[in-house]
Amino acid sequence: MTTRTTGSFRTTTFGKEEVRAFLPHPLPPEKPALAIEGELARLHDDALASLGRLAVAGAMVPSPNWFLYGFVRKEAVLSSQIEGTQATLEDVVAYEATRQAHRPADVQEVCNYVAALSWARTELQRPDGLPLCTRLLCKAHEHLMQGVRGADKQPGTIRTSQNWIGGSRPGNARFVPPPPEEAPEALATLERWIHGEDPLPPLVRAGLAHVQFETIHPFLDGNGRIGRLLISLLVEHWGLLSSPLLYLSLAFKRHRQEYYRRLMEVRDHGDWEGWTAFFLRAVREASEDGVDLARRLFDLLGRDRQAILRHESATLPAIRLFEVLYEHPMITHATAIHLLDITKPTAAKAINTLVRAGILREITGKRRDRVYAYRAYLDALAVDISGNKDDSSASLDDTPLANDELERRFADRDGSVSWPELRAEQ
Repeated sequence: MTTRTTGSFRTTTFGKEEVRAFLPHPLPPEKPALAIEGELARLHDDALASLGRLAVAGAMVPSPNWFLYGFVRKEAVLSSQIEGTQATLEDVVAYEATRQAHRPADVQEVCNYVAALSWARTELQRPDGLPLCTRLLCKAHEHLMQGVRGADKQPGTIRTSQNWIGGSRPGNARFVPPPPEEAPEALATLERWIHGEDPLPPLVRAGLAHVQFETIHPFLDGNGRIGRLLISLLVEHWGLLSSPLLYLSLAFKRHRQEYYRRLMEVRDHGDWEGWTAFFLRAVREASEDGVDLARRLFDLLGRDRQAILRHESATLPAIRLFEVLYEHPMITHATAIHLLDITKPTAAKAINTLVRAGILREITGKRRDRVYAYRAYLDALAVDISGNKDDSSASLDDTPLANDELERRFADRDGSVSWPELRAEQ
């Protein structure tokens, strides 16, 4: 383990106790500088190659929106689950379809994450929008905390009181972030570094920025989710991906104990190398997860599109309805009428055609107010969220996926992109 001093302590008073709050040194790491060489260079190359495969996989379908809806919501669910939220992807989709939820508070937190990311990406793409800056993160935080737990903790505002991590008070906490008077300047320094020149690779810089943001902990609540959202924004900002296909929170959730340990080892010992290795492995793992999901969705959508086109009852409204299921994988008659601007009988016929084709399934068992789910699509999205590969105590190994395994995942069948074509585009 490489050790270095990564900050200094400020002694403050909280109640009647003296508290040692940690103020991180500005990025990049120094004395010694972080060098991407040897094992870290190999891990960086592996992570970049995996990101490249993910980008190509995301371009395999005629409309990338088929992926974006699910990938963004998957990241929102996972990032919120890390913070203790119990909502599932199906809870969120059901709420979007019916405005009803079994866990309304938890579902709203996930929906807020989706809204925060969507707002931030739209803002960054607008010619006169905000750049990636403190103001943008504060506004995203305001969207995140709207009407949920923590809504009374200064949403959208850098904190003006001391917070802490672990323990019941700052005096017995595991970690105490910078005093409130230091937080604005620490965040401004991070912003200047993000927009400044640095020889470190962008992907490594995204990982460093996440740690720095989490160490500053500028808000009274929601720091973890905004910190992970920051990674998504930086990956796009620095041109590593053109859309938010990387749901990194899955790898963080699987290896949650190591995730938190690596963050603390930067603060306690200055082990930026250990964090960077963990982060790059997490990126590679998350990218491979995304490629797997893209493969499943690509095959599913191609198969089901052919099924509806060849069905004896196929109509133009039924085909149009299928093409909007990516954003509405649970649908009602009223939703179909609204989305397609058609009559109630036409909507009923379109839904019934998709049911008969085996694409939609009625899930309420009711005679009225029925809800229809694109179950195969939802099942594909929910595979990892349901915990099939979850082991929060496991460490990330550094064995890259073998080429023969990638060939298997992208086997050329049903007219899909073959491995040689994919490899050539890396």
